[in-house]
Amino acid sequence: MTIHWDSFVQVFIAAFVSAVLVVGFYSLGLRLLVRAGRAPVVAPAEFTDAITVISEKEARRAEKAAAKAAKRSPLTDGQKRLALVTAYVCFAVCAAAVLGGLLLILFNH
Repeated sequence: MTIHWDSFVQVFIAAFVSAVLVVGFYSLGLRLLVRAGRAPVVAPAEFTDAITVISEKEARRAEKAAAKAAKRSPLTDGQKRLALVTAYVCFAVCAAAVLGGLLLILFNH
């Protein structure tokens, strides 16, 4: 049994670069989404006692703070729209990278 080390290194580099790109574009997309005034607010979920869950009052307070921050944004409407479109493009790049990886796995054997 022989190990093709050059192939191993190629797969490692491809996986590392794609992971960095997906995480980078996703975080940039979230940042631009917040700058556009569309901060994602997640409703609290019910878990076991081992996980601390925020109350409904705290969730309302977080939504109110997000709305207040969106009103104070120094960006113009055009800049907000550009940030929103760019955020969606970043999310599309993430989806394309994941889909491309899946297609390589499924059809390139």
